[in-house]
Amino acid sequence: MTGPGKAKRGIPPKSDFNNWYPAIVEIADLVDKRYPIKGMDVWKPYGWNAMSLIDGLTRFQMRRTGHEEYNFPLLVPEDLLDKENQLVSHLKAARDAGVDPSELRMTKEDTGFKKEVYWVDRGGDNELEVPMFLRPTSETPMYTMFSLWIRSHADLPLKTYQIVNTFRYETKQTRSFI
Repeated sequence: MTGPGKAKRGIPPKSDFNNWYPAIVEIADLVDKRYPIKGMDVWKPYGWNAMSLIDGLTRFQMRRTGHEEYNFPLLVPEDLLDKENQLVSHLKAARDAGVDPSELRMTKEDTGFKKEVYWVDRGGDNELEVPMFLRPTSETPMYTMFSLWIRSHADLPLKTYQIVNTFRYETKQTRSFI
């Protein structure tokens, strides 16, 4: 007999989220995690349809509020990594402190994503002059362009969004959809 906190049909209880969540994703046949790169799942039809519906709802709500969809580059030049690192460390520190990021001052010591990015250093057989990385977030390409587009208060508000994949070299446990 099952009760609160007991597994049903071999599914761990919700209170054991680290085991429950991947079991639900697997049982629902949303993705196949057996692709040989950790965190790069193959989306199966049911999971991809669910994600497409979520994307559609997001797009509808964003358009309804006057936002416009953009698509910023996947590759980011290495010289922008320090900016990305500072931003990510700042956001992590705010999350850990339980405060809004605007309440914390950014520091030069922030390390961010430096160890968690996928690097691109060749184009065919040629070594690139400036190595690039796959975006772990999109803030750096976005803010780089916003700084060119927004010249005064007259250019605000700039209501934008994008729906894209991000890439992190994760050595810890990865979870689909999260």
